Amino acid sequence: MTGKQLKNSILQWAIQGKLVPQDPNDEPASVLLEKIRAEKARLVKEGKIKRDKKESIIYRGEDNSYYEKFADGKVVCIDDEIPFEIPDNWCFARLGCVCDYLHRGKSPKYGVEQVLPIIAQKCNQWDKIYTDRCLFSNLSFIDKYTEEQYLQKGDIIINSTGGGTVGRTGIIEDYIFEKYPKFVADSHVTVVRGNILLTPRYIYYYLISPNIQTGIEERCSGSTNQIELGTSTVYNYLIPVPPYKEQLRINELMQVILQKVEKYGREQEKLENLSKLLPIHLKKSILQEAIQGRLVPQEPNDEPASELLQRIKEEKKRLVKEGKLKKKDVIDSTIFRGDDNKYFEKKGKETVCIDEEIPFEIPDTWAWVRLSDVVQVNPKNDVQDNTLAAFIPMERIDATYLSSFTYSERKWGDIKSGFTHFADGDVAFAKITPCFQNRKSMILKGLPNGVGAGTTELKVLRPYAETIDREYLLFFLESSYFVEEATFKGTANQQRIISGYMENKLFPLPPLSEQRRIAEKIKESYKRIGL
Repeated sequence: MTGKQLKNSILQWAIQGKLVPQDPNDEPASVLLEKIRAEKARLVKEGKIKRDKKESIIYRGEDNSYYEKFADGKVVCIDDEIPFEIPDNWCFARLGCVCDYLHRGKSPKYGVEQVLPIIAQKCNQWDKIYTDRCLFSNLSFIDKYTEEQYLQKGDIIINSTGGGTVGRTGIIEDYIFEKYPKFVADSHVTVVRGNILLTPRYIYYYLISPNIQTGIEERCSGSTNQIELGTSTVYNYLIPVPPYKEQLRINELMQVILQKVEKYGREQEKLENLSKLLPIHLKKSILQEAIQGRLVPQEPNDEPASELLQRIKEEKKRLVKEGKLKKKDVIDSTIFRGDDNKYFEKKGKETVCIDEEIPFEIPDTWAWVRLSDVVQVNPKNDVQDNTLAAFIPMERIDATYLSSFTYSERKWGDIKSGFTHFADGDVAFAKITPCFQNRKSMILKGLPNGVGAGTTELKVLRPYAETIDREYLLFFLESSYFVEEATFKGTANQQRIISGYMENKLFPLPPLSEQRRIAEKIKESYKRIGL
């Protein structure tokens, strides 16, 4: 159960008379309501409030049905309106009948002088009323407000206009008046001021209960974009009225409980966030363990990575001989560990220490390589012009494209120029933000005739001589080591990884058999954590 669900349950118990026990010595609510009517009559006589022409009395008849009697003597059965059963010493009443004042605020005229703050809907939030968000009345307009329109401690304000905010309820407390002595509400806020014999805090709990808040927008009028919670709707809310002393007991217990519920809600929210983040963190950890050689045990009978590098060199020589690879593009480096246990890189005749570049230790049967030394980057396809191939336009490079892989078929001659080439088994990733950070990468499969072309916003990698397992390479490209260390260039709206980042990235190369075991172990681990 979430904190919000628990809070709603407790509020509902409170207004149904289930939160605190009833005391037979309490003066019943029926007597309380008679006193409220007498008090209102006195205030009307003194000219302090206006006579309520809609005043009614709700009672239970001998047939156990609920009836409402109006000032003109009319009586109607309201059984269909009764939301739930209440204790015998409670009564139902129309909210407006137990309030001294229930009206919308006044449509203001704003000014710059900070004398009379106006509470608008943006000020009234669920956690508190933010007076620092108030605008101010024009000085010449202040005289338009009557005394009853000034907000008082204990007034309840309800946001009454617009989907998403309508029904949001706050209570005027002492802190509101810390900086300014007077406040008014604007015309999008309904002010509910209870009678002195009905505690404001209990009314507040009633108005924020699920009995009122659930489906509140459906009870509004107006268009979808500008719905209105009518004052008459608020007036006609059926409020279950407890004896006065029980109201006090409810209020006292609610203030204690809600503090604990709010704390529970915060902790529960932290737990939910942790639950959401945990699979992400576990995924990062799994990938990091994988590329460091810690996810599966090493097998002494595996062909070491050094043998894979030898086959890659032979493959490059063959491709150069066949004219499919230019000799000037074959700049191999050899990374090795010296007698002093430091790492060195040899390129041609030059050897430099790269110990500071090495990010972590790897098993002895593995090898450090530059990624571009073991894969072809954005290779070209040698295909007949009339061959049907897959074409991926620029706008397809998004989450949908990279996960579901949609394409159109075109003749190779029409798409071979000006686009990135790929073939079945190639591994590709997006080099633009935010797709790169979101690990938008894939193994290209199921292409018509095994080839395709498309957006230049992809980096396409083609391993040499079947020496790198495609899934292991894909997982490497999704690792934090590869993704989170990248730097970018370009405009704020669209950036790309800098040229050479991927090509020069140090790649931990395991034996081929171990690469496959790692890939299987990663997939197995993902299933266990629900990825």
